[in-house]
Amino acid sequence: MSLRRSVDILVSAMGLVIALPVLLLLALLIAGTDGHPVFFRQRRATLRGRPFRLVKFRTMTQRCAADGTLLPDALRVTTLGRWLRSTRFDELPQLWNVLKGDMSLIGPRPLLPETIARAGQRGVLRCTARPGMTGWAQINGNALLDDADKIALDLWYLEHRSLALDVRILLGTLRVMWGGEQTDPLAIRRAYESHSRRGG
Repeated sequence: MSLRRSVDILVSAMGLVIALPVLLLLALLIAGTDGHPVFFRQRRATLRGRPFRLVKFRTMTQRCAADGTLLPDALRVTTLGRWLRSTRFDELPQLWNVLKGDMSLIGPRPLLPETIARAGQRGVLRCTARPGMTGWAQINGNALLDDADKIALDLWYLEHRSLALDVRILLGTLRVMWGGEQTDPLAIRRAYESHSRRGG
């Protein structure tokens, strides 16, 4: 077992125990204000493209327009859900995914299998590591980025992955939780330049 995986198991197990009261409180708040289900589950891609079920707290409703189609995401996010997203508390249940081995604490965020497939060889390269609860793309724009930018940043991370970079991502995640998301044009440009040098 690798050191990274050992750390994932230790931290996720301890995190689930420590965060249990918070998890229970958030579950009760979601059930009380927005109803059931409390959790959102979705098929995502992990190591070597293997599908798994990601779990997080539900932050949106299933509200539909008059024609029966779902309303845009921005109109379906609940008030509590908006707060959960801004604090990243909606991601806490993914500690279970980390403990199971579907995810790592830090790495490229898990994308939909069809998104990985559309990315071609870049998608294959992205799946050479377990996806993370937080990652390089998440502290450099996250929801403000398109899929191409996210994948470029993720590939740059995989090429330069180190303990120092993981610590930087952890600190950056705390900054995002406090101050909100911001894009970093320099990091994005550097990622594309690195990809070009690799001949991608």
